[in-house]
Amino acid sequence: MLPVYPWAVFGAGALLGWRFHRVQLVAALGVLFTAERALATAAPDGGVTAAVGVLLPLDLAALAWLSERALRGAPGKWALALVAAEPLAVALLGRPELEPLARALTTSLVGGLTPAVLAFVLALALASARLALVPAVIQSAFLWALVAAFLGVVAHAPGAASVYLATGGLVLVVALVEASHRMAYVDELTGLPGRRALNDALLSLGERYAIAMVDIDHFKRFNDEHGHDAGDQLLRMIGAELGEAEGGGRAFRYGGEEFAVLYPGRAAAEALPHCEALRRRIEATAFTLRGRDRPARKPAQPRAGGPRARLSVTVSIGVAGPETPDTEPDEVVRAADRALYRAKRAGRNRVYSAT
Repeated sequence: MLPVYPWAVFGAGALLGWRFHRVQLVAALGVLFTAERALATAAPDGGVTAAVGVLLPLDLAALAWLSERALRGAPGKWALALVAAEPLAVALLGRPELEPLARALTTSLVGGLTPAVLAFVLALALASARLALVPAVIQSAFLWALVAAFLGVVAHAPGAASVYLATGGLVLVVALVEASHRMAYVDELTGLPGRRALNDALLSLGERYAIAMVDIDHFKRFNDEHGHDAGDQLLRMIGAELGEAEGGGRAFRYGGEEFAVLYPGRAAAEALPHCEALRRRIEATAFTLRGRDRPARKPAQPRAGGPRARLSVTVSIGVAGPETPDTEPDEVVRAADRALYRAKRAGRNRVYSAT
């Protein structure tokens, strides 16, 4: 399987990256695949191996720092063109007139470390810094791909290098699948599972459960008066409160200003007290309106300012459970929605049951 493993990983990864329009991933896989082919055919202690050891980590670190937007712009295209030209530059190291450069790349420098080891140390530091700034699964994958690439370069064996570099590519591919799954199933604004995750959860329920549909009262008016940024802040706050629902409730972002809380193993009557406690807790939690000039990061010495606007926010909740064992979950959701709108018509800031 060894000869097939790199081709399978890099081929499948390139197809997935092209399908999901991820230039960053395709470029990283191309760099790893080119390095794997070079190490599979070059002498373990030659100039080509040393050049790959220097260029590979720096390329991966640069790609970790370049976002998808940057790679699609003019600077990113120039960077990709430079990376694409590197295999030709490495191949030229075999010419006699470039023998001094090839010899220099294999010479020990500071502390007996080779240029390749120093390049990996620098690249790992850059990738770690990027991960600290942007703690995303793709950034973590770049860090682990660098570790695999380092093991492949220092392995001094073509077969081992192929395994390590292909495994680094596999880490990137798995990260892409995980990131795509998260985009599909997790709401980016609130961090709660999204509607698709709720639909999947409904398929695995037993005969006993309750669903609570939660809607923020007067949210459109709030958006009109305070702006969409403040509306996003409010959605994040409500999402955080719902994420701590008691009674075994699991919160989901249903869409817009509407959320759902699923209570597996509980009847609607058993879920009602927990929903009422949730409503009261949100009512008692004053929403502090941030100023428009508030810095993105908390300063070391916060500046003194005037009194901040503290707003009272309420929610209306409709609760329903299956009337019979054959009741479909979609029908229960619709029943909870009807109970929610009854609560709104009755004056909002209250919990209504479908029964």
